[in-house]
Amino acid sequence: MVQLFKKAIFLYIAWVFIGCSSKKVAVEKQIEEPLSIIFMIGDGMGLPQISTAFYFGETTPNFKQFETIGLMKTSSTSHTITDSAAGATAFSTGQKTYKRAIGVSKDSISQPTILENLQEKGYQTGLISLTSITHATPAAFYAHAVDRDLQDDIAGQLVDANVDFFAGGGLKHFVHRKDKKDLYKELESKNYKLDSVQLSNFDLNKKNGYLLSEEGLPSKTKGRANFLQDATKLGLEYFTKKGKPFFFMIEGSYIDWGGHAMDAEMLIQEVADFDKTLGVVLAYVKQHPNTLLVVTADHETGGASIGKFYEVDEVTGKKKENPEKVKVYFNYDQHSGDLIPVFAKGSGENEFKGIYENNDIYHKMMKAIQSHKN
Repeated sequence: MVQLFKKAIFLYIAWVFIGCSSKKVAVEKQIEEPLSIIFMIGDGMGLPQISTAFYFGETTPNFKQFETIGLMKTSSTSHTITDSAAGATAFSTGQKTYKRAIGVSKDSISQPTILENLQEKGYQTGLISLTSITHATPAAFYAHAVDRDLQDDIAGQLVDANVDFFAGGGLKHFVHRKDKKDLYKELESKNYKLDSVQLSNFDLNKKNGYLLSEEGLPSKTKGRANFLQDATKLGLEYFTKKGKPFFFMIEGSYIDWGGHAMDAEMLIQEVADFDKTLGVVLAYVKQHPNTLLVVTADHETGGASIGKFYEVDEVTGKKKENPEKVKVYFNYDQHSGDLIPVFAKGSGENEFKGIYENNDIYHKMMKAIQSHKN
């Protein structure tokens, strides 16, 4: 009996030791692996837009999962009120620049982007947009142009940018060009599996690109389905199966358009779609601790606010507040100078606390990568 007891004690100690050792190995392996970054941009998404997810959503918004939140100032070098091109360039290069600039400094000199820098370190790279993949926000991560409207030139730069995975619109800039070039065929010649019809399964042995409309995809109010979530899932699966660290920029483009149109329903639906996509990414980060998620916007659009909801008596014309409802109001149809929330989750998230400039986002992401290695 004593011998059996001693044997049981020995087996228990051995089991605890092996368990602890395996956990230690897992932690060490996690630290050794480079940090992947998912950078989500809700174009035009300020605090009022985010608030709609809480007031109009049927479930608890995924935004509520964040504990690390900061605030960001957005001015460009030329304008107090920025545009998407200068805003995205600040994110991608770590430098503020002038309005309409794509991947260039305030002196119009090309600057290396975070995508290009991380490619040199062996990272995979990916971009998703609801607009044309040559539009200001995605373009700022791979192209260099003195003006955001040079979209045919920007499309030509994507051919040589070695982006591993991209999805969005903008087909016309690749096939229906004034110079008659067929950039679609050029991409295929550079080992791209392309699709202009649907989000088909990726080819793991190739880079993958999806150009699913001539210009931008439809808004949610015009019938867009789950493209943003589906493309995000597809990209994450691709990167994971490739087994290398990655940088993945995901843009919810039409929150901005809802503000420009002063269309409350469009804004609400686009924020809801972005929040659902955020849920996909947060679930991924939970399963893959070697990942940093950063969520922000380039600027706020519409000077939006959430205010009282009034019902009008059809007979008397008098207004009466409905205390159970709220309404989205707009001040104007342009960008504003509001400070923008920054949400972070994962390894290095504490870097994003506080109040700082938009170009600091780049430096904080690079610092998180370096700190993760040390």
